[in-house]
Amino acid sequence: MGGMMSQLKYVIFFGAFAVGIPAGYKYAKQNKYVENFVFFLMIFFTCVEVTINFVSRETYRGTSRGFEIGLIDLACIIILLLIIDRKKKYPIKMLPPGSVLYFIFFFFSFLSFYNSDIMLYSWFEIWKMVRMYFYFWVIYNYINDFDRIEILMKYFGIILIYVFIIVLKQKYLMGIFQASGPFPHQNSLVMYNIILSSFIFALVFNKKKSNFMFWGMVFGMGGISIISTLSRAGMACFMISLMAIMFLTFLSGFSMRKIALTFVLALMGLGVLYKAMDSIIERFETAPEESVETRIVLAEAAVKMANDKKLGIGLNNFALKINPPYTYGDHIPATKGDDTKRALVETVYLNVAAETGWHNLVIYLIMLLTMYIRNIINFFRYKGHRYRFVLIGMLGGLTGIYIESTLEWVLKQTGNFYQLMMMLSLSAVMSKLIKMERRKKKYELRKKMEIARKK
Repeated sequence: MGGMMSQLKYVIFFGAFAVGIPAGYKYAKQNKYVENFVFFLMIFFTCVEVTINFVSRETYRGTSRGFEIGLIDLACIIILLLIIDRKKKYPIKMLPPGSVLYFIFFFFSFLSFYNSDIMLYSWFEIWKMVRMYFYFWVIYNYINDFDRIEILMKYFGIILIYVFIIVLKQKYLMGIFQASGPFPHQNSLVMYNIILSSFIFALVFNKKKSNFMFWGMVFGMGGISIISTLSRAGMACFMISLMAIMFLTFLSGFSMRKIALTFVLALMGLGVLYKAMDSIIERFETAPEESVETRIVLAEAAVKMANDKKLGIGLNNFALKINPPYTYGDHIPATKGDDTKRALVETVYLNVAAETGWHNLVIYLIMLLTMYIRNIINFFRYKGHRYRFVLIGMLGGLTGIYIESTLEWVLKQTGNFYQLMMMLSLSAVMSKLIKMERRKKKYELRKKMEIARKK
């Protein structure tokens, strides 16, 4: 019976692909509401994984556990077909900014196969990385005007509301102390919400024609969800993100509106903290000291791996090689638990170094830093522009998750990885849109000058 259900699952899933893609493309091409809905699914499924696993290893504790394919891929393919259909109006950029660095990172990740003892685990992660680039590529080539940015912000708001509802259900109906929402872990929720909440926070302060009551409420929901995780590092990084946004907001110019909003949001924040204070205090008092020690010994093991193998110990092989018969975890005391409890190093940076080498960590950091610098450059390019808040939100959000990633490997989890690639793409999109707008203005100016000469 179980085998029949499993086969039926594959039949339904492939049926959805075989029928859903042609039908979705047909109706999306004919109806903008259908198109917008497909685009929404492409964003929404970054927080809700609806996937099927091929050759899965669910008990493995690595960064990937199978060859996944999901409804997000279906939505991406439909949008890809629309991009191809419109290539005359919007020429396709085969290598969007950021592609070369990603390919170099991919190449050295692939090269680490040389030291992989179970190559299947490495192939799991390679397949994920291919899907991530496809997602990045589709977003870049699809967003060709600021109307799409406007729509994207609305989708971010919807997702924050959805996550908030799930968190409330877990907190008050299911009695879960540390809520994780639709994510596999509370830290995943924190990093995801830091990005989206940062955009909304920047929107509230910097977009003049916005519904303050609605967007303020959405931001509050995002913040409450983060507080409900009771992640100490997460709450601290969220505050860092907000402070960065406030700095960039007032750097853009002072106004009574911004000062008044600061006062109102500060009061709202104090009210939320007062309500949650009992849980926060309990979390700080009962947090196990062993968690810090475990992070340290796993970090030491990661350094051993990176120093031992110049190409890394093999992509997605950390959770394998931290255990016997490998010796990398021999320094971990028996009191830290049995071998099955030794999972992944709790920092994405040392995870990259351990599995693919120090050189690839440098590439990874350059890729992240390049995205950050591009946003800083765009921040100045967008001076006085109504969409400058997008750069402010992105810079604030990235500041928070980059810092938190020193303590978490979450950016390798599927949903958060998708979101990171979305940010990488969006930073390049903002460069593209400002160039397109300036070219359009120059063209219109030339036209006016030609008409004036003829008169």
